[in-house]
Amino acid sequence: MIAVLRRSADTDTIKWTASIVQILGYGATAMGLTPWNIYFFLVGILGWFVVGWRWNDRAIMLIHVVALAAMMVGLAAGG
Repeated sequence: MIAVLRRSADTDTIKWTASIVQILGYGATAMGLTPWNIYFFLVGILGWFVVGWRWNDRAIMLIHVVALAAMMVGLAAGG
């Protein structure tokens, strides 16, 4: 069952889209494009969280919840 979910086309599309969007976030950060970098990271983080949820992979969900929390703390601190 898990193998079927991991190979579904829609989950694969979410995975690759989230990855590309996060890479755009890294590029936007390197170029100082605030707040675009944050928007890219939010989309990527949420996309990967959905992938983790669909795969029932708590490690993927955890790392992206932690990334989101760190980003929110940084924004609240004026970063």
